[in-house]
Parts: sequence; structure tokens; C-alpha cells
Amino acid sequence: MKSDVKRAKLMTFFLATRPKHLVAAAAPVIVGSCLGYATIGSFSLLLFALALPAIILLQAGANMANDYFDHVSGNDWANKNPTPFSGGSRFIQQGLLSPRAMLLASLAALALGCTLGVVILILTRSLFILVLGLLGVLGGFFYTANPIKLGYRTVGEFVIFLLFGLLPVYGAYYLQTQRIDAAALVPGILVGILIFLIILVNEFPDVAADAAVKKKTLVVVFGVSASAWIYRAALIASFVIAIAAAALYRPMFYAGLLYLLTLPAAVGVLKALNTDDLAKPGQYKASQITVLVHTIGSLTLAAGFIISGLSARPA
Repeated sequence: MKSDVKRAKLMTFFLATRPKHLVAAAAPVIVGSCLGYATIGSFSLLLFALALPAIILLQAGANMANDYFDHVSGNDWANKNPTPFSGGSRFIQQGLLSPRAMLLASLAALALGCTLGVVILILTRSLFILVLGLLGVLGGFFYTANPIKLGYRTVGEFVIFLLFGLLPVYGAYYLQTQRIDAAALVPGILVGILIFLIILVNEFPDVAADAAVKKKTLVVVFGVSASAWIYRAALIASFVIAIAAAALYRPMFYAGLLYLLTLPAAVGVLKALNTDDLAKPGQYKASQITVLVHTIGSLTLAAGFIISGLSARPA
């Protein structure tokens, strides 16, 4: 009986990490690592195997920290329109976990992620990786934590663009190549745009609760209609960037072309981006498809870099 209770409690903590959303952390590491392989023709499985769970643990910790601090601010309590993609895990609100347990679990996940990061630092002795790691840990925790609360200050979306897009793509690329150059810029921007779209679309159902606690997201500041146009512009920009990179930069050729496989999902989400429905209860189709766009876009970029790496190898 006690073992069953322990298993149930562990499962509750696991679900509190929001495991369905942890692909957001995995994507930039996969893309950056595959780009590294395409660039130098070799691959460090050890560094990849350390970096991937490290960033996933950091995101898991950040997710639970967000639940705790959105509880403290009253944000999640004010949210009457939670969806499977927004409004937090609701575990505190449902009484499944105490606020203290959520905070301690967050700190434990962050500590485990940092431990793997220390192992990576020992292996690489890289100041660049140290800086990226610190930015990731502090940025994820203080996204909603006092006193900084980045997500409350109309910079949260840009912070996520960096922390789960540009910076980890660069970090994973560096781990494979030991280079800091322009090669990772476009892939990092593309993955950053994809995660930016997820954050933005998930703000629509939360707009009333966010406004109530003065959480100044883009949707709160600019309104539903203007924010929908920001979404459309960012999504279209990702395709323009991918096509231009494929045409102008040889290592991006296959990745840029394969990225176009995201187009059907992109068209679907543009159709679902109805400003009359975005903030209505029970309406989260745009969020569902945006997650699909992020997943397909990231995987096609990674696949393109693998093809580039294989095609560059001598027969």
C-alpha cells in the first residue's frame, strides 16, 4: 500500500513538470547537435546525452517554478479559462500538491539539471557553456519569480525565444564543434520563432487572468487582434527566413527545404487563428496546431542537417 502511495505521489510530481511540453527544451538541443554534425561530420554522443536531459530538467524546474509563483501572484487562481496548453498544471489549485511541495520539486529539478551542466563544464571547460547555463537557469526561474518576474514585464516572449531557441541551439552546436560562429544563427532564430509562437498563442486564453494580476504579456499589452497579427507575421517570417537561407547558405539547403513540410500545419493554424475564438473558453485548436508546427519544424531542420552531414561525407 505504501509503495502504491509513493508511486502515485511520484507520478503527480512527474505530471507537474508538464511532460507533454518538454519537447520545447529538447528541440533546440536536437537541432543544434545535428547542425554540429553537418558542420564537422562527427558527433559526440556523450555530450548530447548530457545536454538533452540537462535542458529538459531545467525546463521541468522552470515549469514548476512558474506554477508556484503564478500561485503566489494569484494569476492561476484568477484564471477561469485554463486549457491543456495554458493556465499552468493546476495541481496547486486542485489540491494535488502544496505550494511548498511544488517549489521544492522545482528546485530539485533545477539542481539535477545544474548537476548535469557541471559535468558538461568539467568535460568542456568552456566559459561560453557556463554563461549559457547560468542564463538558462536564472532566466527560467525568474520568468515568474520575484523580484524580476520577466514574464510579467512584456519581455517574457523574447526571453523564451532566447532560452528555448537561439541560445540552446548555439550551445548544442558549440558542444559538437567547439565553435562560436554564424552557422547556428538562422537555425537558432527559426527554433526561437517556433517557441515564441507557442508562448504567444497560449497567452490568448489567459488574457483576462493575466490582465487581472498585471501580467503584461504581449496579448495584454497589444490586445487580441494585434497579437494575432504578430503571430501571423512571425510564422510567415520563419518561412521567408528558411527559404532565403536554403537559397543563400549551402549548409541550410536541405534543412530549409524540409522546413517547408511545416506549411500544411502552418496553413491550418492560420485558419484556426480566429480572433473571435482565441480567448473563448474551450477554444485551443490554435494552440494544438502551433505545438505541431513547432515539432514538425524542429524535426525537419534536424533531418535536413543530418542529410547535409551524410551527403558531405566521402563515398
